Amino acid sequence: MKILQFKTQFFIHLLVIIFMNFSWFSPLFGQSKSHVKHTDWSRDAFIYEVNLRQFTSGGTIKEFREHLPRLKELGVGILWFMPIHPIGEMNRKGTLGSYYSVKDYFDIDPAYGTKDEFKELVEEIHSLGMYIILDWVANHTAWDNQLTITNPDYFKTDKDGKFIPPVADWHDVIALDYSNKKVWNYMSEALQYWIREFNIDGYRCDVAGMIPIEFWEFTRPKLDKIKHVFMLAEDESPKMHNKSFDMTYSWDLMHLMNQIAKGESKGIEIYKMLSKEEKKYPKDSYRMRFITNHDENSWNGTEFERLNEFTESFAVLTGIIPGMFLVYSGQEAGLNKRLDFFEKDLIDWKSHRLGFIYKKLGLLKKQNKSLWNGTSGGDFYKVKSNNNEDVLVFMRRNGDEKILAIFNFSSKKQEIKMNDSNIEGNYLEWFTENRTSFAKSIAIGLRPYDYRVYVLE
Repeated sequence: MKILQFKTQFFIHLLVIIFMNFSWFSPLFGQSKSHVKHTDWSRDAFIYEVNLRQFTSGGTIKEFREHLPRLKELGVGILWFMPIHPIGEMNRKGTLGSYYSVKDYFDIDPAYGTKDEFKELVEEIHSLGMYIILDWVANHTAWDNQLTITNPDYFKTDKDGKFIPPVADWHDVIALDYSNKKVWNYMSEALQYWIREFNIDGYRCDVAGMIPIEFWEFTRPKLDKIKHVFMLAEDESPKMHNKSFDMTYSWDLMHLMNQIAKGESKGIEIYKMLSKEEKKYPKDSYRMRFITNHDENSWNGTEFERLNEFTESFAVLTGIIPGMFLVYSGQEAGLNKRLDFFEKDLIDWKSHRLGFIYKKLGLLKKQNKSLWNGTSGGDFYKVKSNNNEDVLVFMRRNGDEKILAIFNFSSKKQEIKMNDSNIEGNYLEWFTENRTSFAKSIAIGLRPYDYRVYVLE
């Protein structure tokens, strides 16, 4: 009996040791399974945010359509359009106002074009094998939204019965009151309208966490009944993935990249963040990876201001770690200015290396299932190497497909020594197109801020 007890304890102890030293971890693991069923077309896609106002000189749907072949060539899977609705005039900020001050949920701002032009746009996007989601502002409306007259009970008020903004600084909008279930029905109908009438493919939901999760759980099945949609929440709460949303924001990664660029954190912290994240979120959750977006660009600085020499390597990182990467309007052209949020501020379209980078990342994501989104993607493996807190060496693996990625997140040249049988094989370096063979033990030198992405052939 004592011998059996000893063997049992020894076996349990051995399992603990093995588990603690097991280097593979994967989005397949997680605390629970998301009840959201992702569209098949989202599995190998990356997302592109369209700032229609600043995209062309006229800022119109008609002019934007001229860019569709270029965006298709870039490899875009999902086009996310910032709000296209008429913008409120009462208490407007700036000359043109905020895109997020919605005057009418059932109409298009005439500055952009007509409903017929939008319908034609959706059809062309679909014909090119891309998909479209609309930015939806469910939390608040413009002061002169017709609802303030027809349904004033839909809004939050102060003690004097006056409408109030959801946040003091957002004084150009007023908060909807979701304690009134009539608001749920109205907003749900508005969301269904654009899917039913224009065949869009889903929504990016502004400040989704400021609205009761029960509303999204109430609405998602109604949308899916019309067509299988894709839903992105501007939120990072794991509960958003349970029944309502396909993807949430990865602000944690963006903030960490900012800290690394400022010398306040080390690259090795990215491992810790990813490990913590895969335990926190339900299985098959999509996380949106980005180095900028419309808010970051306008209010906190361009990626070049915040990330300086790290910009390119962090852009590549967002496309290699688990998740779906985002490209904001103009990033592929090296946009190096803060776009004015309330005025006309045209993007300068020019050739830039980041255009090459994002095109190569999009192509690799399509071709290599190691980088697919959610549980369709590959495991994440920390390669055994000389421990350096500024260097990341990891693999993505899905069956026979492997990608080895090496990043030097420092201002110094680094020599990375690897000793791991998992890296053995013949590889193509994806960006330089140089071929090489790796044995179990190998050393690679990287210049400051440099990286390598090797694809197993």
